[in-house]
Amino acid sequence: MNLRERVNTALKQAMKDKDAARLATLRLINAAIKDQDIARRGGDGDQGVDDTDILAILGKMTKQRQESVRAYEEGGRLDLAERERQEIAVIGEFLPRQLNDKETEAAIDAAIAEVGAGSIRDMGKVMGRLKEQYTGQMDFGAVGPRIKDKLS
Repeated sequence: MNLRERVNTALKQAMKDKDAARLATLRLINAAIKDQDIARRGGDGDQGVDDTDILAILGKMTKQRQESVRAYEEGGRLDLAERERQEIAVIGEFLPRQLNDKETEAAIDAAIAEVGAGSIRDMGKVMGRLKEQYTGQMDFGAVGPRIKDKLS
């Protein structure tokens, strides 16, 4: 079952369970996927987004909510921060397991070796390889500086 089907199945189940908070989050996920589908339509016969694209969408949604949690906590709005955390948990159900630090280091080293990176100029190639293989499994904002350190 692909990610789109999993989201739709979970959406139907949330409707049956009358779980309003979960339902709202699943509808947001569905809307984001459909927005990307519409954006991709260009007359060249493209079928829309695939699982890799959906993982990227979910990762972006998670990151947005994490930033909101920080902002709400700084502003003293713990109720809103908790609601964002609940949305992160629902989105996280569809994301693959996150790599730990040791696994991330190994993935970076392997990607550097695969593309034959020798200098900072090859950073884009390394990031591209990691995004192909580990979309949704690592925070690429945190990985960038680590790659930079290894290539410097």
